[in-house]
Amino acid sequence: MRIVIVGAGKLGYSIAELLSNEQYDVVVVDNDEDHLEAVKNTLDVLTIAANGASPVTMNDPDIRAADILVAVTAIDEINIVACILAKKYGIKYTAARIRDMQFLSGAGDYLKQNFDIDLALNPEFITASEINRILMTPAALNVEDFANGKVRLFETKVRRKSPFINIPFKNMNIPPSVLVGMIFRDHRMIIPHGDDRLLPHDNAYFIGDADAVKAFSKSFVQSDMLKVERAIIIGAGRAGRFLAPMLDQQDVKVKIFDKNKERCLQVAEKLINGMAICGDGTDIDLLEQEGIADADAVICLTEDDRLNLMLALIAKHLGAKKTVVRISRNEYGSLMEKVGVDIVLSTRLLSASEVLAFARRGGVVSVSLLEGAKAEAVEVIVQEGALVAGRRLMEIGLPRECLVCAYVRDGEAYIPNGQSVLQAGDRIILFVQKAHSKSVMKYFKGRD
Repeated sequence: MRIVIVGAGKLGYSIAELLSNEQYDVVVVDNDEDHLEAVKNTLDVLTIAANGASPVTMNDPDIRAADILVAVTAIDEINIVACILAKKYGIKYTAARIRDMQFLSGAGDYLKQNFDIDLALNPEFITASEINRILMTPAALNVEDFANGKVRLFETKVRRKSPFINIPFKNMNIPPSVLVGMIFRDHRMIIPHGDDRLLPHDNAYFIGDADAVKAFSKSFVQSDMLKVERAIIIGAGRAGRFLAPMLDQQDVKVKIFDKNKERCLQVAEKLINGMAICGDGTDIDLLEQEGIADADAVICLTEDDRLNLMLALIAKHLGAKKTVVRISRNEYGSLMEKVGVDIVLSTRLLSASEVLAFARRGGVVSVSLLEGAKAEAVEVIVQEGALVAGRRLMEIGLPRECLVCAYVRDGEAYIPNGQSVLQAGDRIILFVQKAHSKSVMKYFKGRD
C-alpha cells in the first residue's frame, strides 16, 4: 500500500516514521527542502520537493498511484485542497489536519459531505480530550475507551504502598470482567500469567467492562489522588483552549495562563466559572499568588518542551499534586517521567495513532500507542473468513507477543479465555508489541 504524506513538519515526520516502520510504501511531499532533508536522512521513504496543493504535483506518477493521502501541513486550506485534488486524481482515501477551532465546531460533517475528506485530524483536540479523560480518573496515567464505550483501558503506576504488590494474579481479588492485560517493567512489555505479580514502579494495564474497570480503578486511589477540583493550565494555545472548557464543565475550578491577551479573551468566553489570566506562566510569584500550591493538577501546554518540563518541576516544588506535560518531541517522554513528571503526552503520537488505524483499515477501528509506541492497544472488527473466526483461541496459534484482552458481541463486553470462540462481527481489543502488529492483524482480516 502506498501512502502520500503532504507536509514534512513534526507531525508529518512522526506519521511517516510510524508508517514506514510498518513497511508501508511512503511518499513525503513538501516544498521546504530543510524539512525534506531531515526525513530523507533518517527514514526509508521517497521524498518529493513540491507544492502538495498543486495539480501538477498530484499528477506525478509516484503520487497519483497512492491508496491514501494524508495532508498535515500547518495550513488548513492547503490540506483541504490537497485532499480534493487527491480524490480528483483517483486516490481513494484522504485525511487532513484541520486546526481551525471555529471551522471544526461549525462544520460537523461538512468536510466529508462537500470535500470527501475521510478523516479530519485535530491534534490539539485529541490531546485535550486525552488529558481530560486521564484527569477524571485519579490514579490513571492513561485511559482509553473502546467499542463505543463498552470496554475501558486503565493504566496506572504501581506505588510502593499499593495493596496489590507481590500478590500472584491468580490470588488477586480482581473482578471477573477485568483483566490484567499488560505490564511494562524496565522498558519491557510483559503479558502476565497467573503466577506473575506486580512490583513497585510497574506500569500496569487493566482492561475490561467499562463500568467494572471504572470501579476497580478506585482500588489504586491513595490519599493524595483525590478527584481533581482545582486545575492550572499554563498555555492558552489550541490545546489549552479546548481543555479549559472541558474541565470547567465538569465543575473543576480552572485557571489558565497566557501572555497573549487575545488567546485569553478567546478562552474566557467559553468558561462559566473558570478564569483566564493574562500573565506570564513562568512567573513564580504570580503562580504562588494564584494558588498553585493548592492545585490538584498543573497542565503545561506551551509550545516549548523544555519550558513545559521546567514549569512542571516548579509546580511540584511549589506543592502541586499532579503534573501533566504535553510534548512534541517523543524522545523527551521517558526523561520527563524519570525526573518526576506524572503524565507525559505526545500530541504527535496521539495523532499518528489515528492515521495508523486509518491506514490499516480492514476492520481496524482504533489504535492506541502505548509506552512511547513500544506497544499498541488495537480495536479491530473480526472479518468474514478471518483465521480467528469460529475457532477456539487456544487453537489459533496467535503470536506470544499479543493478547486478546476483551471482545464485544451484541453490545456486551466479555473477557476471553482459551475456550472462547470469536465470530465475524465481534469487536476485539488486543495488546500487541509494536514490532509484531502487522503480522498479528492478518489473523483478524478476511481472506482476499
